[in-house]
Amino acid sequence: MPVSQEVLDEIALTRAEYDLIVERLSREPNPVELGMFGALWSEHCGYKHSRPLLRMFSRPRPNPPPEGEGRVGAVLSETGAENAGAVDIGDGLAVVFKVESHNHPSAVEPFQGAATGVGGIVRDILAMGARPIALLNSLRFGPLDDTEHGAVNRHLFGGVVRGISWYGNCIGVPDLGGEIYFDPSYSRNPLVNAMCVGLISKDRLASAAARVPGSVLLLVGADTGRDGIHGASGLASRTFEEEAELRPTVQVGNPFLEKVLIEACLEALDTGAVLAVQDLGAAGLTSASIESAARAGRGIRLDLSQVHRRETGMNAYEVMLSESQERMLLVALPERVDEVRTVFQRWDVDCREIGRVITEPEAQIFDGLDPSGQPQEVAHLPIRPLSEAPAYRLEGQPSAEDVARRETSLSGLPLPAPATGREPNTTWAGPADTLLRLLASPNIASKQAVYRQYDHQVQTNTVAGPGGSDAAVLRVKGTGKAIAVAVDGNGRQCFLDPFVGGQIAVAEVCRNISCTGARPLALTDCLNFGNPLRPDIYYQLEECIRGMALASETLDAPVVSGNVSLFNETQGQAVHPTPVVGALGLLDDATRAVGAGFPAEGLAVMLLGPGLGAATPQDLAGSEYLEVMHGLTAGQPHIDLDLERRVQETCREGVRMGLVRSAHDCSDGGLAVALAESCILGGVGFRLQGSLDALSRWDAALFGEKQSRIVVSVERGRMHLLQDLAHAIGAPVSLLGFTGGATLQFDSHDEDGTDTGNGVNISVAELTAAWTQALEAASE
Repeated sequence: MPVSQEVLDEIALTRAEYDLIVERLSREPNPVELGMFGALWSEHCGYKHSRPLLRMFSRPRPNPPPEGEGRVGAVLSETGAENAGAVDIGDGLAVVFKVESHNHPSAVEPFQGAATGVGGIVRDILAMGARPIALLNSLRFGPLDDTEHGAVNRHLFGGVVRGISWYGNCIGVPDLGGEIYFDPSYSRNPLVNAMCVGLISKDRLASAAARVPGSVLLLVGADTGRDGIHGASGLASRTFEEEAELRPTVQVGNPFLEKVLIEACLEALDTGAVLAVQDLGAAGLTSASIESAARAGRGIRLDLSQVHRRETGMNAYEVMLSESQERMLLVALPERVDEVRTVFQRWDVDCREIGRVITEPEAQIFDGLDPSGQPQEVAHLPIRPLSEAPAYRLEGQPSAEDVARRETSLSGLPLPAPATGREPNTTWAGPADTLLRLLASPNIASKQAVYRQYDHQVQTNTVAGPGGSDAAVLRVKGTGKAIAVAVDGNGRQCFLDPFVGGQIAVAEVCRNISCTGARPLALTDCLNFGNPLRPDIYYQLEECIRGMALASETLDAPVVSGNVSLFNETQGQAVHPTPVVGALGLLDDATRAVGAGFPAEGLAVMLLGPGLGAATPQDLAGSEYLEVMHGLTAGQPHIDLDLERRVQETCREGVRMGLVRSAHDCSDGGLAVALAESCILGGVGFRLQGSLDALSRWDAALFGEKQSRIVVSVERGRMHLLQDLAHAIGAPVSLLGFTGGATLQFDSHDEDGTDTGNGVNISVAELTAAWTQALEAASE
């Protein structure tokens, strides 16, 4: 008898998908089997609406010759075939990294949702055999001062930050920051994307593929409970509606167990007795066992009665779909199981034999014995139909509102008039007041109130932690090298033009890496979008991936891992299309890494990329200035990827040659904010050469977010060397001014030299106060 629509809704399957399951099996599935299909065919696990689009990402760069440092940058993993991406960094080492979402659980229970998001991404890295060495996160919330939803947004913000800091601090992995943004589209629907980075000898990379028939399946870690059932299918594959108040139980984390689980798994892998390893994340044992078998074209035979449980009365359905945390599935040689079990006993971690790998590509699931003493079968399914969810290629179409918003001309935008007394309630302000208001915007203000809760020095590898540079930098012990890692995204730009916004997302995170002096090697991404069944949302998804793919290829930074999070909607309100991109870069000499702050007085400050005179009103498209000062999200963003490539190359080469003393990219808030932040971080002032009155539009010149620009400082006597380098590479370069004193100063005067009152003269102390206090005040 066909199942009811209510049952299908619970596991997020359509009637057509149920009929396809029946067709593939030539019979009706039983409840356990249907639950397994629901989990593996969910949007979260099956990538039904994104898989065809993800093929736009070009294949990773081919492996260079097998010997020597020429292999640096080689991609060592097959994208989508393993738990994370792995990249060769030379010296026999590889870096493993990935970013993943935990949006929906965090919307329901922010503390545990965020905490278990950290735990899950750490286990993805562990499943590659790598030791986790760094965490980053990308977070987005609704405005904290929103009159309607501010209390909810503050609750979500506080809970998420506490959950991240609690879990990361307890497991002893440094959290090196990331980014935090606020926008009404994220009200009640936060985005919580966690990134983890691991290090491993490249010849010790582990696989999740269960290839050897007869090998033993070992479930290690926490007891299995009822938490997280339907997490993948019910929670992460649907939108939030008013009437759906009761959510599937959010997973509960135990970071202290995760810490010993990490050590036990790494020691077990060192024995050579473990053939494969897989994290139990979304869909729990169902996903871990079926995906491991599918990757090798094998099957599995499980006895669920051997699964250690923390709750009584659990049935087979619950055991197979539980998303209890801190669990891993290991595949071991039969003759060496005792050796592996001894390792876990030493760490006081449960290790139970729950099944075997079989030759037949089937899932044979049993739960103890029936009354006659025979194994009690609860599911018997072919692996291939289970692991191959249907894929949908839809027709995307931008909405009329999207087109109108993008085509809005900003040429007639009124220029803010100077404010004579800097009254706090002045509606329109001049450059000085505008700058202070932008520095105090939660999207630009210092995130110190958040990252001071994170331990970013544990493991003693941190060269540059959160807040001091555009990317975090970690030394690679035993070598002279360092890696740079960053995570970035811009939902507002993608909301205006998803194709251009996708390019900008990739360019910005690579620019963050280049500003430290590191060469971007590879990317990971988390694509956060609304309901793909809506033509406008599907259009955003498709165009954004197309733009990202183009930028990835142009900047020679392949996407090696990632995650897609769809259905991020509450009551029909979708979040901005938000591709979050994580990047890995490499510095051959760790001592060359530079920060974002001006390091001394008397330095020349130069701009790599389009100069002040190139500004136009359209550069204000999607800018923080436009939002804060005009309440608008409008305009047409733009980027020249070839120019971006040349600017980044110039910056990296300038750092390598010892010319560049500091580097900071121009992004949120534009050039003026970048200069102010460099003053704040370095504790030194700056004076702009020339007069603002020479500019036709100071708002666009100072606060426009024109892409492909980096503010760098250099010794005065070496300015010409940087200019020669930029000209040789083909990047624009111009002198902005010089560091010194205790103020940020932009002069304004007419042709007669008379001060027009339209300048900026703000002490670094006042800039610092505006920048450092805003977020903490807003979150109280």
